[in-house]
Amino acid sequence: MSEDQFAVFIDVMLPLHLDALFTYRVPREWEAEIAIGKRVAIQFGARKIYSALIAKIHHSPPKGYEAKYIYSVLDEKPLLHPIHFQFWDWMSTYYLCSLGDVMQAALPAGLKLESATRIEANETFDPNSVELDQKEFLIWEALEVQAELTLADVSEIVRLKNVFPLIKSMVNKGMIRIREELQGKYKPKIIVCFSLNPIYEEEKNLAALFDSLEKKPKQLQILMSYLHLKQQNELTDRSAILKFGGNAASSLQTLIKNEVLMPYEMSIDRLQMELLPKESFSLNPNQEEAYLALKNSFEEKEVALLQGVTGSGKTHVYVKLIEEALANGKQVLYLLPEIALTSQIIKRINKYFGEHCVAYHSKFNDQERVEIWNKVNDGQYRVVIGARSSIFLPFQELGLVIIDEEHESSYKQQEPAPRYHARDAAMMLAKIHGCKTLLGSATPSMEVYHMAKTGKYGWVIMDKRYHDVALPVIETSDLGEERRTKKMMKEDIGFALHQAIEETLQNNEQIILFQNRRGYAPFLSCNKCEWVPKCKNCDISLTYHKYIDSLKCHYCGFTTAIPNSCQKCGTPNMTLKGTGTEKVEDELSELYPKTRIARLDLDAAKTKHGHEEIIRSFENRQFDILVGTQMLSKGLDFEHVNLVGIINADALLQFPDFRAHERAMQLLMQVSGRAGRKHKQGKVIVQTTLPNHYVLQLLKQHQYLPLLEKELEDREKFAYPPYFRLIKLIVKHRDYNLAEYAGTKLRNILEPNLQAVMMGPASPYVSKIRNFYIKEILVKINRQSNSLNTSKSQIKAAIKQLYEDKSLRGLIAYADVDPG
Repeated sequence: MSEDQFAVFIDVMLPLHLDALFTYRVPREWEAEIAIGKRVAIQFGARKIYSALIAKIHHSPPKGYEAKYIYSVLDEKPLLHPIHFQFWDWMSTYYLCSLGDVMQAALPAGLKLESATRIEANETFDPNSVELDQKEFLIWEALEVQAELTLADVSEIVRLKNVFPLIKSMVNKGMIRIREELQGKYKPKIIVCFSLNPIYEEEKNLAALFDSLEKKPKQLQILMSYLHLKQQNELTDRSAILKFGGNAASSLQTLIKNEVLMPYEMSIDRLQMELLPKESFSLNPNQEEAYLALKNSFEEKEVALLQGVTGSGKTHVYVKLIEEALANGKQVLYLLPEIALTSQIIKRINKYFGEHCVAYHSKFNDQERVEIWNKVNDGQYRVVIGARSSIFLPFQELGLVIIDEEHESSYKQQEPAPRYHARDAAMMLAKIHGCKTLLGSATPSMEVYHMAKTGKYGWVIMDKRYHDVALPVIETSDLGEERRTKKMMKEDIGFALHQAIEETLQNNEQIILFQNRRGYAPFLSCNKCEWVPKCKNCDISLTYHKYIDSLKCHYCGFTTAIPNSCQKCGTPNMTLKGTGTEKVEDELSELYPKTRIARLDLDAAKTKHGHEEIIRSFENRQFDILVGTQMLSKGLDFEHVNLVGIINADALLQFPDFRAHERAMQLLMQVSGRAGRKHKQGKVIVQTTLPNHYVLQLLKQHQYLPLLEKELEDREKFAYPPYFRLIKLIVKHRDYNLAEYAGTKLRNILEPNLQAVMMGPASPYVSKIRNFYIKEILVKINRQSNSLNTSKSQIKAAIKQLYEDKSLRGLIAYADVDPG
């Protein structure tokens, strides 16, 4: 029997846009170390080295080629387990993306290693033997001083972005060798701490030390600081010792030099949780009833909807269910749609679960994400509160999944692949782990409402606010009428809203104003010919931002100065049109100069803790008015807010999308729910030119379900969810004609066999982004048919066939399943 028959092979997954697994051979010295879910260092392609995940272990050599050997095993224990690969497989199949796409999205960057290309001089090369151009000579000179250079170094030396032709020329001339070095992105956080020299552990020696320091008070203070920290079991690092020791850095240095204090290195957590005193509470009768109803529902069904009006105290019900899961030794995933929410919720949950609880979202850096990943994998973190990417964490004993504000569109990942919906993916994750899913919302999505109504999900309703505070009074203010009668206080603040703001401020209460557009003004327009400056890369008007005094594209980030005159007719008379949050903030400052005003939008909350600081300051009443975008609608709880103003509801009602009315109602009800949550009934003023619109009439009566019923009729009639599944096919190309040709060809490939309704190809609302022209085909598949999997296979094959067309070089084509 040959030695090869006993050889061990592994199939590995790479974080690249690749569907296949790749087979490698394991050297004998590494055979005992391999396990599914561990990373290995491998060579992929001619030179590149990557860390890859072991997905399968076997004894079958690949057919048609000889397997390369792995270089090493990178982990002591698996990062993932078979149950996580099962989830990844489902995601790649359902959302029509590659396994590599899922791996790229799932793993923190600190766990995805790839080699960095370095160049070094060839010692045998004679620079006089060939003619070198100026750039090559500069690189050769640099290599005589420095042993190796990175590609970034080369780029900086020769002042070129693309240095690959230069590198290729130097390799061909024998000047340099190329080396690939695997770089680890994660490094534990190391600090220097101090211990007392062991000789001073004897009492007589320590006493002698104190005697010798009697006339050196600063050194004595440093020593006392060290001993105090040691007694309190706290870290004895440099900053802590100096803090208690009077910042006498030179005295600390003397004690180190005299070997009284001995330095040593230790690894610490980057995430230092603020441990708050633990609290307990009792459910009120309404909450207790909901809690028991959910437990009964979970006896029969895997998924339940908790529909509770804003301010009903759903979070307390969640906490009781989390307590139950933890008592059974399980972990809990608590999903939230927005990063801004996590800071407020984590504090509330931390009061009950302390150090077992952690937040996870994109504002954490790579190093922090790796630490959270490892601690979830180890079971140290039992409750994870996070945004959509939390579904990829390596839960070992998942016992409950809670999806709060399940209706939120921000649960849908847009770019890049996998373009998953975190709500639906989390429900599948729960199913794979064999645990229950709780969906929470005051305004459930159409799909979830339909499943609850038809009995597929459990359905529990909480229709009373905490402490029985009445729902806010909602009034509409007719902007058209106020403008006609010249009652507007400012361009965007009507008389009714102004009166309500003044009254609220006099009562020493807080106000939230909602405008779902950031920036100062959506566009600039010529008063004569109506020319509007557009982005040079995208088919969209540029938004004016006052804080940078520039026009900016919200799709690609392109920024330019405001033109002095119209570039079409030359007229200098240009006017800013429309309203963003910056402009509302400005108008308020003019109307109420002594009032403290803050803004919460993407621009104001750009820093890591920017949103937390704004929310905390508003909670602590450091501001009277908070102006913001839809960030304000997502579950935030402010005790002293008694007025909510909607600056203009028209754009929400008239947006060209089949979900427009559902989304408008959800957003308006959620924002309205921030008013009067604790002590007394709040008030909401909705400014609009459409006061008789049926959505606003239902909003005033807090009638959400009648709106869904009306919308359901239209959805069934026109073949939209929840009766049909949607798959959007997108093709992009820098050449408009080729984009149009690709869209038409894709439809022609699919049309003969696809059992579905197809619409398009057509240009979307924004038809060019980042210099790529876009065409879309909307595929509608009846939920009653069994053709979904077949249709997906046909779509995948059609896109592959499209890529084989050599005339379409530079094409981007993909499918977006269940588009937002």
